[in-house]
Amino acid sequence: MPAKLQATTMKISSPMLSPFIRSLKALIFFSPALSSVIISGKTPNFVLVYMDDLGWAETSVPMIKGRADTGSDFNQTPNVERLAREGMVLSACYSPSALCAPSRNSLLHGMTPSRLRYTVLSAVEAQKEYLGQITIPQALKKANSDYVTAHFGKWHNESIKPTEAGYDVTDGPNGNGPGDFDDDRKTHIPDDDPKRIFSLTEKSVDFMREQVKADKPFYLQLSHYAMHIWHDSLRETREKYKLLPKGKKHQKKDDLAEEDIPLATYNHGWIINYAAMLDDTDRAFGRLLDAIEELGIKEHTYVVFTSDNGGGFRGNHPLKSGKGSLYEGGIRMPTFVRGPGIKKGSYCKVPVVQWDFLQTFYDLGGGREPLPADLDGGSLRDVFEKGNKGRVKRNTKELIFHFPWHTGVAESVIRSGKYKLRKDLDSLKMELFDLGKDLGENTDLASEMPELVRKLDRKRSAYLDSVNAETVTLTRRNYVELLKGGWIENGKNRLAKLKAELSADPDNKQKAFQVGVSQNHVDFQDRQLERSTRLIKMHEQRGTADKN
Repeated sequence: MPAKLQATTMKISSPMLSPFIRSLKALIFFSPALSSVIISGKTPNFVLVYMDDLGWAETSVPMIKGRADTGSDFNQTPNVERLAREGMVLSACYSPSALCAPSRNSLLHGMTPSRLRYTVLSAVEAQKEYLGQITIPQALKKANSDYVTAHFGKWHNESIKPTEAGYDVTDGPNGNGPGDFDDDRKTHIPDDDPKRIFSLTEKSVDFMREQVKADKPFYLQLSHYAMHIWHDSLRETREKYKLLPKGKKHQKKDDLAEEDIPLATYNHGWIINYAAMLDDTDRAFGRLLDAIEELGIKEHTYVVFTSDNGGGFRGNHPLKSGKGSLYEGGIRMPTFVRGPGIKKGSYCKVPVVQWDFLQTFYDLGGGREPLPADLDGGSLRDVFEKGNKGRVKRNTKELIFHFPWHTGVAESVIRSGKYKLRKDLDSLKMELFDLGKDLGENTDLASEMPELVRKLDRKRSAYLDSVNAETVTLTRRNYVELLKGGWIENGKNRLAKLKAELSADPDNKQKAFQVGVSQNHVDFQDRQLERSTRLIKMHEQRGTADKN
């Protein structure tokens, strides 16, 4: 037993030890995280850095120890490396969804997107009835009323506003727009603050400083607009990456002079800009870590770095697919955590998911009263303290991801142990993968293990039925109603306006780019109206319109 812990334990020992003190002694002995916080006499703080569209293998930290291909050979993230050295790499941490809005809502509430009826970008069902039971800020205040909570950056959750969710400090319920434009939604944000990376960080540092001065424990969620399109970065950082050795994702167009890069390529197709944006974000993250040390709160502050869904610039190798897919590349997140009781430089392969975070923070923050029974997650305390020997006791044992995506591939997944079953909700085809041996999901075992397929599919379907999850036919019907109710007309009106503006200023490259984007959007909506209508009819005729 460490001397410091031993001294504390001896101090509270007594022949007349009360039941409360006896229980506290046991908790201290068996819980390194709790003992560390109790010894310091401080309630823990929580800092969650939530990236946008960052792929699993895109930092310079290998996500699996000893496998260089699970990290980037080009992007440099020294401060994420620093967090990994000082904490734990969670190799199998999942986002709740393959898209941002459902993930953010699920993380906030500790419930699956299915239970919240917010499984795709459209919040039609979630806005009919708020199904949340408790939020992270509310849970922490339940654990300790002294907690002060803040959210800065991208919110993108149409079911609830930050203030309604219990945040004391916020910069508003922002979507993607503020990551690129000023408050007037027209003026591009300053070149020295791409994607508001640095100003968001300074807001966060100021918030922490104020709480430390007031001697208040806090929860801070910094939700970056990076790495979402449109990509942007500091010029000086781009110059750095132009000189670095080329990585495996390099393409010939990356060698073009910056002045020759088309605007569309700069915005979402130039690896130099993408790597520089991640580098800028990492530098800002280093500023956040430095501030935590300077404020003297490192020893009782948990720092979590993760992302909302898979991105993967030019692929997510060795994982399959990316954003908008329930293959591993769309939902397995680059996740790192540092804090009391967490072993430095450790790796953990226990499957965890972001809807575990609420119960984790509540537990570590001192919460002891039961939380609502409808929460799906469980505390990760045991995983933080024991690594691969840790276990998560969830209200919903299996990890079930449901993505009835109306404009893409509609799919549903259940992970149980090492096995993952994926079902295409239109074709009804099912695939089975052994993730312990086949991380890239290259070998479909469904035909070899039909009984396991049926068993997992029954569990998946039973859970979705129990929470009244949206069907893909419902999400498509809602989408068609929106398209016909004004979306298509508004899109065509916007295109006509942009074309008129370009006609008056034909040399305006930014305006030409906007016309191209708008035309693509109009064409996309026309195609999707036809497709959605056709697939709704197919499900109705087949008798699967109301089934998951």
